[in-house]
Amino acid sequence: MKPFALLLLFLVLPTWSRAERPYFGAEPSALEKAKQAIAAGDPVLVGALKKLKQDAEKALLVAPASVTEKQKLPPSGDAHDYMSLAPYFWPDSAKPKGLPYLRKDGEVNPESRELAANDTLRVRALAATVEALALAYYFTAEEKYAAHAAQHMRVWFLAPATRMNPNLKFAQAVLGLNDGRGTGIIEARGLAVAADAAILLLGSKAWTKDDQTAVERWGDQYYEWLLRSKNGQDERAAKNNHGTWYDVQAVHWALVLKRTEEAKGFLDQAGVKRIEVQIEPDGRQPLELSRTASFSYSCFNLRALSDLALLGQHAGVNLWAYRSKDGRSLRVALDYLVPYLGKQPKPWPGQQIHGSNPDEIMPVLRRAAHATGATAYEELLAQYAEAPSKRLQLVAPR
Repeated sequence: MKPFALLLLFLVLPTWSRAERPYFGAEPSALEKAKQAIAAGDPVLVGALKKLKQDAEKALLVAPASVTEKQKLPPSGDAHDYMSLAPYFWPDSAKPKGLPYLRKDGEVNPESRELAANDTLRVRALAATVEALALAYYFTAEEKYAAHAAQHMRVWFLAPATRMNPNLKFAQAVLGLNDGRGTGIIEARGLAVAADAAILLLGSKAWTKDDQTAVERWGDQYYEWLLRSKNGQDERAAKNNHGTWYDVQAVHWALVLKRTEEAKGFLDQAGVKRIEVQIEPDGRQPLELSRTASFSYSCFNLRALSDLALLGQHAGVNLWAYRSKDGRSLRVALDYLVPYLGKQPKPWPGQQIHGSNPDEIMPVLRRAAHATGATAYEELLAQYAEAPSKRLQLVAPR
């Protein structure tokens, strides 16, 4: 049998039970639609699947990571506790031992990326690896992808010797000032991504309902910590992108844990609490424009808001339709950025001390096109040469 024909055979096989909850990382029914389009030979979707498989093959080479791999222990003395240093804080050359550290916005201190004392890159790798492998398994039914994703999940969430404790008490510590801060919660948004993607592994030999239930028990404890802890409450109160990403993380976990009414509670407040606070009637985001990488942070917060809107689709809340009396909305925020996007962008008028990554804004353009019906967003997305092979083609097919 030819490879492509074999792939099409896999594509018509169910790889997870329809009785289970949906995968919230894709638009509703998007994965089924993408599967059908691939089976019909759609060149864009076939190309996106090819790229996904390449990503999954690379992910097979990534060894499962654990918070217990740190050489330095957090203040608790427990290696199972997540730990990291605040990325934008540096030693004070005028003080003995450089303490307390001082903030340099937008300038990443390499100390905050050293694996010996930071779990930041580990949690990023977990999310990226599990998501790629789980989607690859969904589209191909190849057990090797499910098996490796399951191994990552067990090491991080389940195995007693390696599992992470369900809290972020010691995230983004500022040396000389504190052992951890609410702002560190933003680093762990990938935990919900991994727990969500694991639902796609059901039906494989490697991942059972008991496994998924065990991860959700971990998630229940972490979600409660998000809601009840001082760090969690501090982050929830943040008015800038940190507050938005907190909402994304809380809603994502609430949906994964089937606490849908709680998810809707966050989503119902997002219009007044996030959109009206963060976005001006002309589309500017002043709290992000005050940063040294103001374009990147404007895109970053809008990506968070669009992620929140995506989750809202699964809970019956349409954030793309929200518009304040004076015109504040997701669409006006995107329209403000449009002249500075694409193949020939206008010079950004604000401060931007380093380059920007279009990966943050490309999914927003596709989601906006779907939500508003405006073809201009799709035309702008098409200006990015890498867009056809992006995973967004599979989780939000045109």
